[in-house]
Amino acid sequence: MSRRGGLDDDLRDGYLRRLGLDAEPPSVDALHRLHRRHVERVPYETLWIQAGLGWDVDAGAAARRIVHAGRGGYCYHLNGALAELLTTLGYRVTRHVGGVHEPAGPNPDAFHNHLVLTVAGLPSAENPDGVWYLDTGLGDALHTPLPLLTGFWRQGPYGLELSRPADGVGDRRLTVEGSAVSRMSWFDAPARQEDFAARHAWLATSPDSGFVRVGTAQRRDAAGADVMRGVVLGRVGGDPACRPVELARRPQWFEALADVFGLHFQGVPGEALDRLWERTIEGHRAWDAAGRP
Repeated sequence: MSRRGGLDDDLRDGYLRRLGLDAEPPSVDALHRLHRRHVERVPYETLWIQAGLGWDVDAGAAARRIVHAGRGGYCYHLNGALAELLTTLGYRVTRHVGGVHEPAGPNPDAFHNHLVLTVAGLPSAENPDGVWYLDTGLGDALHTPLPLLTGFWRQGPYGLELSRPADGVGDRRLTVEGSAVSRMSWFDAPARQEDFAARHAWLATSPDSGFVRVGTAQRRDAAGADVMRGVVLGRVGGDPACRPVELARRPQWFEALADVFGLHFQGVPGEALDRLWERTIEGHRAWDAAGRP
């Protein structure tokens, strides 16, 4: 069952310009182009939390930020907005409740911490059933969609395995080699965007949330991913001799966010940017003082 919805023509056209693509009818190739450009051009980022901006899970609002403010978001925003774009373009999109969890397996609290997308009706030689798993909201991991089949795929430095969970918790499981996101499970049943509101509120505000403790920005490309965690900029994939660098001066840090992730924070009030930097550098100093656990 696909969710009704979509974007108006102006927002659709602006979104496609952000991705550097033209509108075209649904196809396997077009879907891959959309997913690839999305992870390459729209960053995964949680810096709005440290800035105190208080975003909600509304997919239309997320799309407007992507188009008009050059921003990204985390899974609810990125996959939510992409679902609206794909629906507008004629794709059969379904949202699903997912959960990123530890290798030992998910607990009930893990579910709803991730929004998963599938697209149906696009068979290919590789994928005769025509159902595809999409995920622009993990930060790294997927560069292009995967067939919703049991199997293993390699995309750059990441190994991606889809399976049916042997423990019976969830209906599907993604295992990722090479990423901090080692496991993610989800249910086949359709979900609504608003189903994620309560979990989002906790993730964005609780002192126990990792998103509150440390801000991050990530952007995927064919060879790997750039990752900013706190003030430490690193790279997954590429030259193994390249070590993470600390950007503990405000101008350096903001320049890197602009140059590497395309984050210029247009329209963000100065006091919010001050708060963003102060919380980020305070967190880094606390981590350093604790022996960098």
